[in-house]
Order: sequence, then C-alpha cells, then structure tokens
Amino acid sequence: MINDSIARNRLGLGARPDDKPVADPRRWLLAQLDDYEPLPPPWRAIERTSMRVAQWTEQQAAIRSAPEAQRASVRADYQRAGRAAYLAGVEARTNSALQSSTPFVERLTHFWANHFAISVDKVPVLGFAASFEADAIRPHVLGRFEDLLLATARHPAMLLYLDQSVSTGPDSVAARRASAKAPDRPTRGLNENLAREILELHTLGVRSGYTQADVLEFARALTGWTLPGQQSPEDAAQTFRFQANQHEPGVRTVLGRSYADDGQQQATAILRDLARAPSTASHIATKLARHFITDDPPPVLVKRLADRFLQTGGDLPALYRELVSAAGDVPPVAAKFKSPWDWTLSGLRAMGVQTVPAARIQFLTGRLGQPVWRPGSPAGYGDVTATWAAPDALLRRVEIAQRLATEFGGKIDARALAPRVLPGTLSGATATAIAQAESPANALALLLASPEFLRR
Repeated sequence: MINDSIARNRLGLGARPDDKPVADPRRWLLAQLDDYEPLPPPWRAIERTSMRVAQWTEQQAAIRSAPEAQRASVRADYQRAGRAAYLAGVEARTNSALQSSTPFVERLTHFWANHFAISVDKVPVLGFAASFEADAIRPHVLGRFEDLLLATARHPAMLLYLDQSVSTGPDSVAARRASAKAPDRPTRGLNENLAREILELHTLGVRSGYTQADVLEFARALTGWTLPGQQSPEDAAQTFRFQANQHEPGVRTVLGRSYADDGQQQATAILRDLARAPSTASHIATKLARHFITDDPPPVLVKRLADRFLQTGGDLPALYRELVSAAGDVPPVAAKFKSPWDWTLSGLRAMGVQTVPAARIQFLTGRLGQPVWRPGSPAGYGDVTATWAAPDALLRRVEIAQRLATEFGGKIDARALAPRVLPGTLSGATATAIAQAESPANALALLLASPEFLRR
C-alpha cells in the first residue's frame, strides 16, 4: 500500500508545506498521467530545437566564409548564445519542477533525460541541451518507448554529443569523392559512439549478447544521420537530415537480423527492433525499479515490469501504472538516497519556493556534484546510494542546507514544517533536534540535513 510520504517523496519530487493529505495516493499518482502538461509555463519561452538548428547552421556558414583570424570570434559569439540558452533551460527545468502539480511525471522526465544522457561539457551541445529535453523527452514521456528512443537518437544534441553528425561510411559517395580529390588527406570515417551507446545504455544494456560486429554494423547503418545543412525557407523547421552521400551502402546484419539497404529507414528499422527486444525490456525495467523503488531491485520485480513492457509493446503509461502498483507492494520506508538534484529540489519545495534563478541552481547543484545536463559520461549520473553518500558529499549537503535555510527559509517554523513534509517518517530524534535548535534557520537546516530528508 502506497502511503502519502512514498507518493510525494519517493515517487514525486518532495512534499510542499501547503500540500493536503492525499486520501488515495495511488489514484493521485495515476491521475497525473492524464493531467501532465509537456511544456508548462516555465518551458514556453525556451528556444526550440528548430531555432537552435538555424543558429547552428548560420554559425557553420559564417565560419566557412570568415577569414581564419575571425573564426574564433564567430565561435565565441555562438558559444555565448548557447550558454544563454542553456541557463534559460536550467531555470525552466528547475521552476517547472518546483511548481509542478504532476511531480510523478515530472520525475519521469528527469529519469529519461538521464537515461538518454547528453552533456554540455561538449561545447556544441551547450545550446541544444534545453531543447533536447523540451522536444525529445517531454513530449514522448507518456508515449511509446520506441518513439522516445527515435526522438532522442535523431535530436541534434545527441548527434553532436556522440559525434554521429560527422560519421561517414568508408565506402560512401562522400568518402570516395574526398579520397579522389585529396588522396593523401585523411577523410572523415565511421564513428561508433552513437551505435555503441544505444546498444549499451539506451536499449539492450551491457552483457546482453551483442558483439563488436553488431556495433560496427549498426554504426554503418546510422551513417548519414546528421543535422540539417544550409537551410532554405522551405525546410527551416527541420531538425534532422539524412545525408545520403555519407551513408555506407549495403545490407546490414545486427543481432542476426538483416536490414535492407534503404537509406535512412535501415537504421530506423534497427532502432524499432531494439526498442521491442526482451533485453531492452529487462534493462529499462531494472533502471526504473532502481530509480523509483530500491538500489538493488529483486529479479521478480524486474521481471514484472519487463513483462508489462513486452506485453504492451513498450507503452510507457502502462509501464508506469505497473511501477506504481509494484511500489505499493514493498515496505513503505524511505529506501532511496536522494541525488543532489533530488535533494535540492525537495528542499526548495519543502520551503514553498516557486522560482530560483539559473545561476543559483547552477551553483547549488555544481557544489553538490550534479550540475544540470552535465554528467561525466553518456551513462548519465549514478542512481544508487554509493554514488552520492560519501562523507565529504554529506558535509557539503550540511553546508548547502545552511545556505538554503538562510537564503530561502525566512520565518519558516521547522517544527511545524517537519511533519508536513515528512509525513509518517519523521523520527523522534530529528523532531527533538529541530525543537532544540538555537535559531529558526538552524532548525530548518537540521530538517534539510536530517537522515529522513536525505532519503525518499
């Protein structure tokens, strides 16, 4: 049976001080699947993917036409515009989470954005990070996994992050022309990054039976997937292009299945089959169970979710309903250690904060080791206690708890707030420590840094 605390704090983003007790937490969670708004007000001013692609193509054209001495200036201008778009996206993401009346689905968007991880450490990605979540993740989070997979694989942020935009078949028309024109100059070649990460991270998972030969064949099928080039008024809204002369010709064989040489559709067909594979169902089920229920999900739980995935052809709302049902079958304890992003959001929500400037959230999450859209690898941020619970990380949370309490706490009475935001989980020891604190700010900091608040 799901209680109010599990619904709000583990499956949601954290309780708020004005939240009313929910008579039927399971129904409240499932109702959000109907009420979710993909682009709520904080997201509506964000530059969409087509706008960012237009700026990208303009920059590429400007670099080609500019004298060598001016190209650095062109790149710097583009980078400044990209950083502005990034910060606007960070603010939209944060404020959307703080204001959301559908926090379960909002958490799901964060889960999928981390599953299909990109990183602004790669400069060209900087301006596309927000539009990636706005256009590839949020509209598809309540659709089919297959469509979500295709949307992320084709998005400019992913194509740039994993170098797919320059991957060229060794025997393609483009490669042959380049070799004939300049036989002694190295030409762009095949890049395996996107193919490998789709197999290893986005679909089948590691040790699922695919081989290096499968990676190479899939990479060959993906050649030609890139960004639009110099745009015309007719295709100004395009965000993806199949460049036929970069595509490696030939039939491809991936995981024992052959795919005809039919251009863009070759890789699309592979992606659709990967999306429906039993190993993909198991991989997705494991990650969802780990994120929402427990660090080490039992096999019976994983099988339950995977079976639902396969029965419905990857219908995500059906999978989420099964997840909510499964969450009600485990002991109602705060079993998940919050990541820095989770903890910061839940702390701000607990204090009733509705908006935070991008620079502030960047400082807070950066100090805690989880800046937005900036994981250290395509695997995304870790999702288990060991990733975030080191002693030095806990000390930083105590420091940030003090900052949050001082900056946002105002006249909040932590003694009254604690049972409202930790319904059913507030311990006597934590309640006593809060009551005996030297000041209201210290009391609030103790609440935010308490063992109960660190977990969900």
